[in-house]
Amino acid sequence: MIRFKSFSSGSCGNCYFLGSFAEDGSCSHGVVIDTGVSLRRMKKELERESLGTGAFSAILVTHDHMDHVRSLGSWCKHLKKPVWATYTLHGALIHNYMVHPWINDCRRVLKEDDWNEIIPGHVSVRPFIVPHDATQTCGYAIVIDGYRFVIMTDIGRMTPEALSYAYNAGTVVVESNYDPDMLIHGSYPYLLKRRIMDGNGHLSNPECAEAIKQFMHPGLRHIFLCHLSEHNNTPELALESARGALSEWLEAHPLPDPSLTPWIVALPRETPSQLFTLD
Repeated sequence: MIRFKSFSSGSCGNCYFLGSFAEDGSCSHGVVIDTGVSLRRMKKELERESLGTGAFSAILVTHDHMDHVRSLGSWCKHLKKPVWATYTLHGALIHNYMVHPWINDCRRVLKEDDWNEIIPGHVSVRPFIVPHDATQTCGYAIVIDGYRFVIMTDIGRMTPEALSYAYNAGTVVVESNYDPDMLIHGSYPYLLKRRIMDGNGHLSNPECAEAIKQFMHPGLRHIFLCHLSEHNNTPELALESARGALSEWLEAHPLPDPSLTPWIVALPRETPSQLFTLD
């Protein structure tokens, strides 16, 4: 059984858990994606699910912005779990004053143009580069005990490579950061608005919706909308846009069984989600 949980999803912090569970409810080879929440908070939320830190044995990092790596140093110091990232991204992390004292012993390098078996026999990962104004930003295609999962957060614009991985996944976590009208007419300074919208910042609701129409396929079961803006979006607007795109696709490509329609969820910004079962 493959299960997924968001601990936090937004500029306040980003952290996600993906694991393969045995029939008795145990999980020993899960992965955590990004460490933007405190170790104490992560432990508390795992305990709520009757899990401990033994439920995961690898950490993936998408990029070096603080809302994604704020607690990485603390996690490395106390948990000593392998931290997987590309060579370029590790080069940035070792210059982060909150990370570098503790990461060396945990450092594991991902090959950029190939699959990487990060938990032997259970989890393989392939990073793909996405446009964002960090040192380097990676989306991840993950195969966990045969289940295909894709996460692409902080993506300024969709790329053909990102779409190709999403098109083969059972679950896709994709950014739906802002509503264009809210951003344009909001209180952000002009340069910040430009940074968000210039193709190297964040993905808007309409851009996310267009991507859904392109990567939707009959095997897709879950779409999680992540990294919603606090000031320039609402869960209702993000869901309306994504569900509208899905409806358009379904009109042109009816599924043989309505129960196969993907479930679209807007992940909460500051609070944890439930523990979702994916397969």
